[in-house]
Amino acid sequence: PVQLVESGGGSVQAGGSLKLSCRASAYTFSSGCMAWFRQPPGQEREGVAAIDGDGTTTYSDSVKGRFVISHDNAKNFLYLEMNNMKPEDAATYYCAVDPVPRQYFGDPASLRIGQYAYWGQGTPVTVSS
Repeated sequence: PVQLVESGGGSVQAGGSLKLSCRASAYTFSSGCMAWFRQPPGQEREGVAAIDGDGTTTYSDSVKGRFVISHDNAKNFLYLEMNNMKPEDAATYYCAVDPVPRQYFGDPASLRIGQYAYWGQGTPVTVSS
């Protein structure tokens, strides 16, 4: 089965940067879609950024222009570079895989929880003001 392991979470001051990593096993990046979600304490999980196998990306409005999603197909890693972070970015961040061989071409549907079959265990991020 597909296994996802996130790392890189931690504490950062507002305005700072942090880079999350997700290592995938038993999954080929060239097909399907991968994404980052986050869940603040006491709130629902929300989509943050997604990337198709061909590199097409989608971002939520709340992170557009500040976060960058990327993947390293050769090493089976997914990344989320978070810049100019805000206190409202504090959450547990999860990577997820939609294994169906399709492309979203930037469609916001790529940020819907129901599209994803496999999830990591999450990595916490705190942002101090």
